[in-house]
Amino acid sequence: MAAVALDSAGFDTTVAGNDIVVIDFWAPWCGPCRSFAPVFEQVSEAHPDVVFAKVNTDDEQALAGHFGIRSIPTLMIFREQVIVFQQAGALPRGALEDVLSQVRKLDMTEVKRAAQPHEPGGSAGNGAA
Repeated sequence: MAAVALDSAGFDTTVAGNDIVVIDFWAPWCGPCRSFAPVFEQVSEAHPDVVFAKVNTDDEQALAGHFGIRSIPTLMIFREQVIVFQQAGALPRGALEDVLSQVRKLDMTEVKRAAQPHEPGGSAGNGAA
């Protein structure tokens, strides 16, 4: 599946409606973004079960600001609506394939449990000696 353009109107629906969503935050004037685009597209074609989306940070400044995007390109991967990977900079194809393979292998029950805030009053970290 080819990469799709993603805007703030469709962001939540896209992330909620798909198991894995790989997002490339980019801008048209960014040289590294333009160099990474063919790699992103090639990997998207090789993984039709994954949504590959591109967010133009010039057009979607509020969305980029919400996620604290300070450098582009920035790659962000959601699995089951949880951000499981975020990194600035273009990746070579092999590295992107490797990250995607690792994302597929994640135990999302464990990831979600680790992301839960700890309950107050528990024995861990209460300072008792």
